[in-house]
Amino acid sequence: MSAVPVTSSGARGLVSDWSADRQAFHVPWGKAMMWVFLLSDTFIFGSFLTGYMTVRASITAAWPNPSEVFALHVGGVEVPLLLIAIMTFVLITSSGTMAMAVNCAYRGDRANAATLMIVTAGFGELFVAMQAFEWSKLIMEGMRPWENPWGAAQFGSIFFMVTGFHGLHVTGGVILLLVVAVKLLRGDYAAAGSEQIVEIVGLYWHFVDLVWVFIFALFYLW
Repeated sequence: MSAVPVTSSGARGLVSDWSADRQAFHVPWGKAMMWVFLLSDTFIFGSFLTGYMTVRASITAAWPNPSEVFALHVGGVEVPLLLIAIMTFVLITSSGTMAMAVNCAYRGDRANAATLMIVTAGFGELFVAMQAFEWSKLIMEGMRPWENPWGAAQFGSIFFMVTGFHGLHVTGGVILLLVVAVKLLRGDYAAAGSEQIVEIVGLYWHFVDLVWVFIFALFYLW
């Protein structure tokens, strides 16, 4: 069986295709770097959540019941996971407004794109405020990184670490959204590239929302 000969011109064409990343993959550098960052962040959150599941499956002490730990008293009635449900609804809604902002940016509607990004940032701020309220409530009830009144001591340290790390991501996303929205309104971005910048910010925000879905399932429902 004879090999197919490769001409010098064909080899040069192959090298040319793969030496120019944009030509080979048709992905802007900004979006590619955001995907690399999100991939690295996925490993970090994945390690945290895997560690949480390992600790919970291996210890013998009773694990705190989420319905008891995260219950909210409304009018003298204990409502399990009410605050968490509202927080989740707010964050998922923010994904919708972010998607709308990207759509407006690709249509060339900068004003509405910036407005929707500001609305998304508002949802993010509300989420962080509710998380701060949740933390203060748990701390007043005796929860610490090294102990808690509901069961296994490891619960407090893992909870504060994972939700705090996610909260920092949300806070950073809020700042990023506001900065980009202001610069979009001022016309600081070139007309041809503004939609890509909004999309890159949207990738980050959707990632933060997706991570919360896993945190919600493992910490509050399991």
